[in-house]
Amino acid sequence: MTDFLLYALLAGLGVAAVAGPLGCFVVWRRMAYFGDTLAHSALLGVALGVLLNTDLGIAVTAVCLLMALALVALEQHGILALDTLLGILSHSALAAGLLVISLLPNVRVDLMSLLFGDLLSVTPSDLWIIYSGAAVAIFLLALLWKPLISITVEPELAAVEGVNVARVRTALMLITALVIAIAMKIVGVLLITALLVIPAATARRISSTPESMAVAASLAAMLAVLMGLAVSWHMDTPVGPSVVVCATLLFCFSLGVTQKS
Repeated sequence: MTDFLLYALLAGLGVAAVAGPLGCFVVWRRMAYFGDTLAHSALLGVALGVLLNTDLGIAVTAVCLLMALALVALEQHGILALDTLLGILSHSALAAGLLVISLLPNVRVDLMSLLFGDLLSVTPSDLWIIYSGAAVAIFLLALLWKPLISITVEPELAAVEGVNVARVRTALMLITALVIAIAMKIVGVLLITALLVIPAATARRISSTPESMAVAASLAAMLAVLMGLAVSWHMDTPVGPSVVVCATLLFCFSLGVTQKS
């Protein structure tokens, strides 16, 4: 196995491991559109990183985190309905990112790799970033697991029990922003949310507890990465879309499995 394929495999498995449990909350709390908004803002982060000549990973992470905080603030002020805010910010961020990139002089950016991922170009330094970000996200999810479950099942009851609902919700949004930032290299801006939602939806069909669903979602995401890499290697197809298609096939297979009681 060549080095670049090994790096691609390790990077994909690292992102898949954290995409599983986080994707469960995305599914439970119906946050898929929120994920899309943050994913689109990642492209704006790339554009600003190139413009300011800074590390793209840092720029993308910063923009995603700022976008998450902006959404929290706007939602709390109740200016518009949440879905309307998400629609405005999502498409505005995507359009602004593409516009800034097009205006940059003497800079050639591979938009295909940004939009659909470039897993086979992962370097050892990328692996450090991916695994550091994934470790932080998994640690925070484990630390906040019970409060997150509480505000997902019954936020009013959680508030009565002393859970700071707004703070926990904000933390979940920031964790989502972090994972989306590190996952952009794997499946690209347009397909990041699919890696969060589809394995979690697959796991939901075969799980009976939140914890088992989180583990099953991680395993499903990892299997999709393995299958997607194999398909890409043998059929010379783009890796990101191949991973998402394989995740979809696993979901279709799960439809025939009887959900445990």
